[in-house]
Amino acid sequence: MTKGRNLIAAAVALALAFGSFAPLAGVATDAWAKGSAASSTAAKKKYALHQFTGTVVAMDKTTLTVEKSGKTPQTRVFTRFAEMKTTGTLEKDARVTVYYRDEDGRSVARKVVVKDENDDAKP
Repeated sequence: MTKGRNLIAAAVALALAFGSFAPLAGVATDAWAKGSAASSTAAKKKYALHQFTGTVVAMDKTTLTVEKSGKTPQTRVFTRFAEMKTTGTLEKDARVTVYYRDEDGRSVARKVVVKDENDDAKP
């Protein structure tokens, strides 16, 4: 019987001893996780593709200007990426969605999806 009591007492002592250090271990792990998450979030934001949908109002060899109407109208000028991909025929007054990245303070268009007139029609 004495061995059983000693074993239980030792187990309780170990649980209390290591249990008091558990919150400290959690803090260190949380701090490490937050640090690595913050750096990966910054990297994701830097390389993230954004999108802007509107109507082409002007375009030339190096830029594309798209206007969005509605409650908060906006006009954005995009610099064309050298290997910019385009689906459909890109022309003035075409409805488009521009996928772009912010690079050095400029919005650089990476991909332009031209919407067909049938895309907006509801069945």
